[in-house]
Amino acid sequence: MKTALASLGRSTRAQLAALGRATRLLLQLLVLLPACLRRFRLMGDQIHFLGNYSLAIIGVSGLFVGFVLGLQGYYTLQRYGSAEALGLLVALSLLRELGPVVTALLFAGRAGTALTAEIGLMKAGEQLSAMEMMAISPVRRILAPRFWAGVLTMPLLAAVFSAVGVLGGWVVGVVMIGVDGGAFWGQMQDGVDWWNDLANGVIKSVVFGLAVTFIALYQGYSAKPTPEGVSRATTRTVVVASLTVLGLDFLLTASMFSL
Repeated sequence: MKTALASLGRSTRAQLAALGRATRLLLQLLVLLPACLRRFRLMGDQIHFLGNYSLAIIGVSGLFVGFVLGLQGYYTLQRYGSAEALGLLVALSLLRELGPVVTALLFAGRAGTALTAEIGLMKAGEQLSAMEMMAISPVRRILAPRFWAGVLTMPLLAAVFSAVGVLGGWVVGVVMIGVDGGAFWGQMQDGVDWWNDLANGVIKSVVFGLAVTFIALYQGYSAKPTPEGVSRATTRTVVVASLTVLGLDFLLTASMFSL
């Protein structure tokens, strides 16, 4: 009994200590935004690394999601004689939910793991320790530009995902099935609200970008400096970031549509 209680106490203390380190690191990264803006070139390189290299999977995934939404939405709306509302259905589904959420999950699997592996390997190779020996802060020079680049990249990728998805829904609904093109775009323009739909989707994507990028950087920064430690940190990034995105999506959706 005493052994079990001691083990529980050690585990709880370790989790609280990790939470404290993560909170302190997050506050440091938030405070370093002005410094990152003054050296935007560092952020620009990371935006290219995170965004441009993720663009292919985001675009292809958005296209096929739009295909599926167009096909399933048409056969569902046709039952009620509302096939002309297909464009509105596709746009709302992408802007409110699928665009930010699926983009964040893909971002965690593609860019998040790359960030964790990069930071973990730098730690294993003692590059971060060497920077500290030269009085250079790894948080300021390495982590902060990557963090804010991820926060800025996520909304752009989510916008690309949603735009390509709408195009995919148009191809299936209008070109392949024969829904009236004017009704497709007209219903979409009349039904999509600037704040309730578009702005809420942007807010979600920013929050998801902040959460996913921070989790990836923290896992890499706190990984054990061994190949096994880096591999475990990379796996934890995907799992923790995916669950966090889904949990935050529920909380954000509940708060946005209850106002």
